[in-house]
Amino acid sequence: MIGAGVGGLTTAAVLARSGLDVTVLEAQVYAGGCASTYFHQGYRFDAGATLAGGFYPGGPMDRVAQAAGISAWPAQPAEIAMQVHLPDGTQVTRRTGEANQEDYRQAFGEAGLRFFDWQERTADALWDLALRLPPWPPQSLADLVSTAGKGLPWLLKSFPAHVSPSLARDAFQPVAAHLRQASEALRLFVDAQLLISAQTTSEYANALYGAAALDLPRRGVMHLAGGMGAIAETLVAAVKQHGGQVHFRQEATRIHTQGGRPVAVETKRGGSFPADLVIANLTPWNVMPLLGEDLPAALRRLPSKPSDGWGAFVVYAGLEAAHLPADFPLHHQIIRQRPLGEGNSVFASLSPAWDESRAPAGQRALTLSTHTALDSWWELYEHDRPAYEARKSELAEKLLTAAEFAIPGLGSAARLVMPGTPVTFQRFTRRVSGWVGGFPQTGLLRNLPPRLAPGLWLVGDSIFPGQSTAAVALGGLRVAGMAMRELRLPASAPTNQVNIPEGDK
Repeated sequence: MIGAGVGGLTTAAVLARSGLDVTVLEAQVYAGGCASTYFHQGYRFDAGATLAGGFYPGGPMDRVAQAAGISAWPAQPAEIAMQVHLPDGTQVTRRTGEANQEDYRQAFGEAGLRFFDWQERTADALWDLALRLPPWPPQSLADLVSTAGKGLPWLLKSFPAHVSPSLARDAFQPVAAHLRQASEALRLFVDAQLLISAQTTSEYANALYGAAALDLPRRGVMHLAGGMGAIAETLVAAVKQHGGQVHFRQEATRIHTQGGRPVAVETKRGGSFPADLVIANLTPWNVMPLLGEDLPAALRRLPSKPSDGWGAFVVYAGLEAAHLPADFPLHHQIIRQRPLGEGNSVFASLSPAWDESRAPAGQRALTLSTHTALDSWWELYEHDRPAYEARKSELAEKLLTAAEFAIPGLGSAARLVMPGTPVTFQRFTRRVSGWVGGFPQTGLLRNLPPRLAPGLWLVGDSIFPGQSTAAVALGGLRVAGMAMRELRLPASAPTNQVNIPEGDK
């Protein structure tokens, strides 16, 4: 396994529990990738992802725990997933479960209720399908047969709920088709939510993917003791418990192949690790240089660098705990104006008051983030370093000012302010250009297939189901099942303790 992100560690833990000899190679000194937590001056800051979902019974993280032999996640549920602050001062509270209807009615009227009725019914059906782990996108006749075998019972189950006819239409239209009569406030709300969950807005987001992505807060948000990195740390422990190895400071530099199959992975420190199977928890552009001229067809079709998608501009800050009420919501989206991103829409996440490991005594850790274009940062960094630093300071101030609408007086209460750009993100995550969030979900076939070549697999936010810790963990669980099928191994441990869903055996 190359890369110790959540998706890769999920796959590694399941394979190790199934009796395979598993080695994980991670370039950094800690696990988690885009969902890691790092230490600085007594703070534990979430490097990227700050929302943890999918822990509900039967959900992605529950399924992963069962398959990886994890007794419990270090998580506490949150009643309020986030508060969304609109430009006119309206606050929309996104709660877990089914308690959002009155909030939507007050903010958006009956049009809001109609939109979210469609969105929630569609999401319920699609998450049910995703949890069946279909081999999507299909790469062979066997994949098509497997998809059909899983899809038909699901379709028959969904049809009585009057979902199926809408699904057929929505497969070929954007989310915006359901917003034609909506107010600008509702469209702005949906666009801002989609930007963080589907990497694009309603005009471009496929209706099916968009409906599923919008549903993550409703399905429950958890707070992790120690920060988001606790997910990866728990998975690392599971890998080791089942006999696997996890090596840090081992950056992969080459995947050696023979006869079209990988045989070894070479690292920057001179190590060589033999392999019958290589799974890359990397972006496709990070995989390309590891293979040299032996690029699989799926990678040869890609441009030389990400042509769409986003980077993140992040401000990590320390905040006096006394500045906040004890029951203050921990996650906020602040929307100021269009175009979204670049400080016009900001996501703010606070460490829980009960988690004293996240900050020095009397302090709270705060992460502010906004979507930002990649190329402009690299142009300034490479050709005009003073302008790069000036823009970094300017955008950091813009984020802090925007966050004041959710946290009044933030500027005077902040005790530590550290901005990070896509350049920073590439340095610490190794993701090419600082590209985050995976592909914008504009179509059903936008994600890459997980099997790149015989014995070579891709896991992470570039494959179905895409972005979020829950989605990449589910993708990792799916790859574990398919990899064992390729090796002609039963998708269960010798002790019959591992439960890989039917259809991937």
